[in-house]
Amino acid sequence: MSVWLPSAPCTPGVCVGPAASATAVPRAVLRLVAVTAVLLAGIALLPVGRRVPAGAVRWWCRTVVRAAGVRVRMTGATAPEGGVLLVANHISWLDIPLLAAVRPARMLAKSDIRQWPVAGRLTARSGALFIERDRLRALPDTVARIAEALRGGAAVAVFPEGSTWCGRAQGHFRRAVFQAALDAGVPVQPVSLRYRLVDGGPGTAAAFIGDDSLLASVWRVVSARGLVAEVDVPEPVGPGSHPDRRSLARAAQSCACHGPTGEHAAGPSR
Repeated sequence: MSVWLPSAPCTPGVCVGPAASATAVPRAVLRLVAVTAVLLAGIALLPVGRRVPAGAVRWWCRTVVRAAGVRVRMTGATAPEGGVLLVANHISWLDIPLLAAVRPARMLAKSDIRQWPVAGRLTARSGALFIERDRLRALPDTVARIAEALRGGAAVAVFPEGSTWCGRAQGHFRRAVFQAALDAGVPVQPVSLRYRLVDGGPGTAAAFIGDDSLLASVWRVVSARGLVAEVDVPEPVGPGSHPDRRSLARAAQSCACHGPTGEHAAGPSR
């Protein structure tokens, strides 16, 4: 396995438990149609003006999640303006609009997302930075491009675990992308993402892991009932507060993966 191509041991059959209750098929179909309609509307309106107000982007991203039947609870600080590296734990395809709801940003995305129906085209038009994860030699260039975007005042969103996890376990934040924040002299904004059922119990229906297909994951989400996405935004980690990328990555992971409750168990080092 390449050090630039991490993977999680989580699989749908092992980690994704049955939902407490599932919604009726007609309602799930309506949700699927609603999600598709909201995504298509975003694609249609994006060329009208590249500089879409941040408030409109946040509203649209939350609408995507709500259209899937998922409630959103956001707590914590406001992400800083200007150049900032947003980092979060990674569980689901829903993480992408949820992170953009915190602060619209250029997403660091794996190149095969371009092939995703609807969402791939929207991601490409949003100014995402695509990487080929199986090419270790591409890493220095990727870090340099992130640093350049940060110096220009952009927000760049990254999932440093490098792979999705089920939410009951987590990966380790890989250090490379944090070098870009150090080089650019910008803060790091951790974001903690969790999915629960409306009664407060853990909800794994949103997990997009292992050999899961995007369609299967989307259907599981729109079929679930009482799924809640919790987004917590701790205080940012200021520039100069950590001398190297190792300690900076640890500080960000402590905030993003444990959040205010400290409940996630660390997964095996890979």
